[in-house]
Amino acid sequence: MDHFNMFWSGRTQESQTPEVDENGRAKYTPDFITELAEDEIFVFGSNLSGMHGGGAAALAYRRFGAIWGQGVGLQGQSYGIPTMHGGVENIKPYVDEFINFAKTHPELRFLVTKIGCGIAGFREEEIAPLFADALPVKNIILPRSFVVIIGE
Repeated sequence: MDHFNMFWSGRTQESQTPEVDENGRAKYTPDFITELAEDEIFVFGSNLSGMHGGGAAALAYRRFGAIWGQGVGLQGQSYGIPTMHGGVENIKPYVDEFINFAKTHPELRFLVTKIGCGIAGFREEEIAPLFADALPVKNIILPRSFVVIIGE
């Protein structure tokens, strides 16, 4: 099954038991997210115009409350970070804004997807370092590959 259909099938990837934190919750963002706990927010790569037509943005729109026409910020149980408007230097301010937002909302748990690494075409090695300041933030959960690239 291809990546796009995996999102819509409602299935989760069969894999090893995820690593968990001291509260028994996933330590890293799962590769495929099909449901969220009440306090969880799906963080996805978007475009500035909020046209959530493909990839994780489409999932955010169809399942987690992303608003058509809103490309940035909290939307239902999702948070958009624009990745389709230029290079990494154009994405960084939005990542910084997200990290600051998460710090002011400790009651929420933010599951960051591999933003920018799908339709936007960036490599994980380009995007992961933008999240270095998120490592010590307890309520921001990153993909394992981002944490490895940044360095635990």
